[in-house]
Amino acid sequence: MKKLMMTVGLPRSGKTTWAQAGRAPIVCPDQIRYALHGQRFIPEAEMFVWAIAHCMVKALFLAGHDTVILDATNGTKARREEWRSKSWVREFVFIGTPKEECIRRAIALDDNYIVPIIEKMAASWENVEAEEEELL
Repeated sequence: MKKLMMTVGLPRSGKTTWAQAGRAPIVCPDQIRYALHGQRFIPEAEMFVWAIAHCMVKALFLAGHDTVILDATNGTKARREEWRSKSWVREFVFIGTPKEECIRRAIALDDNYIVPIIEKMAASWENVEAEEEELL
């Protein structure tokens, strides 16, 4: 069975570092945003960003990959449910870096733009529940 490995963690928690250490292709909405419109975030483009991400995951599986990594925050059950499929199982990779450390990293990188986003995501965070887990 095909496996979609989904990172789950706040911005600046280390999700991309973890994903890049693996040997599976990576689909990253942040990179899709830059390729699509050259910016971090444009609300009106988000439905296109996620449609492209879904197409990329499907295309990578169709190309013969057994595992694909989705490098995104995936901080709500609704966002994770969008990726449920009969064509693959999901495996969640929780990167549990505390909010304070994520904020410290953002500031150290002179990335103050993302600090309120980290705060907002942390406030609305939904941990992965047991019933979300899928078995191979």
